[in-house]
Amino acid sequence: MFSNEKVDIGSLDVIFNRMIETITSSKNDIFIISEQSRNSFEELKEELEFIKQKIKLIIDESDDLEQRTKLAKLRLVEVSKYFNQYTEEQVREAYENANDLQIRLSLTRSEEKRLREKRDDLERRLKTLYDTIERAEHIVDQVNVVLNYLTTDLKNVSLALENAKIKQDFGIKIIAAQEKERKRLSREIHDGPAQMMANVLMRSDLIERTYREKGMEPAIKEIAELKKTVRNALSEVRRIIYDLRPMALDDLGIVPTLKKYLSTIMEYNPGVHIHFQTYSDEKRLPSDYEVSIFRLVQESVNNAIKHGKSPDIWVKIEWLSEQVSILVKDNGTGFDKKAARDQSFGIIGMKERIDLLKGTMEIQSSPGNGTSILFKIPMPENILKIEI
Repeated sequence: MFSNEKVDIGSLDVIFNRMIETITSSKNDIFIISEQSRNSFEELKEELEFIKQKIKLIIDESDDLEQRTKLAKLRLVEVSKYFNQYTEEQVREAYENANDLQIRLSLTRSEEKRLREKRDDLERRLKTLYDTIERAEHIVDQVNVVLNYLTTDLKNVSLALENAKIKQDFGIKIIAAQEKERKRLSREIHDGPAQMMANVLMRSDLIERTYREKGMEPAIKEIAELKKTVRNALSEVRRIIYDLRPMALDDLGIVPTLKKYLSTIMEYNPGVHIHFQTYSDEKRLPSDYEVSIFRLVQESVNNAIKHGKSPDIWVKIEWLSEQVSILVKDNGTGFDKKAARDQSFGIIGMKERIDLLKGTMEIQSSPGNGTSILFKIPMPENILKIEI
């Protein structure tokens, strides 16, 4: 039974806001822990690489000492056997040399053992830090989902309580997808343009030093290499911007935009050939339809290149009176549909997009036989036909 007493909306708002503040603070703390762990992880990686190099050197030294020790022992045996043929000085020298080499070999082996133990300890610590980072990122993702859920769908919870109506579907999957995409984009920028810019900084310092130590001509060569790096960084930034949303889509429509996009993809992936065909007259569709078609083709082509390692990809669009059909086919490695069904976020994302358009998606693939994806999207009403 529900109480007839009026709900104190003001108190609920205070509780709600405090809860948001607490969750946000906790998320920031987790993020700080994650960043600190990531910094420690990178430092340990460098230390581990240094230790591995030292192990390699000390193994070489140990092998050399072991060989020399064997020869010294043979010499000592010979001197001992034919004692009367050698002077006291020669005997003492043979003994001291063998003893010295034995001690050095023993110390070297002890050092090798110590370094190996340190290496194993560093690898264990790296594994622990990596797990911590993964867990922290997972928790941050979950907290972001909760925060979006609370700050968007439940912002008007007071009004919902007064009207005795609470929405059932809060779009958790959409929010989670948005957060995952933001995380992907953040990593892509960090691993691409950000790293390139860091490299530019390092190269600029190198140019300064080269100019001081070697003169103008070597410095000019370094500047030429630096320009290449900057040019690559600019191209990478433009690619990321284009991937977010191609501006030509609203102005030119889906077909010209796809032609340009697929041409750009071939430029970024030498050796990949994309064959694009369109049949019948193109029709301008509502913006959400054209964006969805672009994303479906984009995801399919990216999968063919990244996972399928395909040298040839075919993209075909057929404009029918009641539907538009899009076929993306490749001759890559293919995959096991049963194994990938519940694990591929890309396939799930395409399925959700096609469901929103009330369309269908058919995937044909098997290991070694390439992949074929057919999308069928029913035409919306009142579309505008344009001449190509």
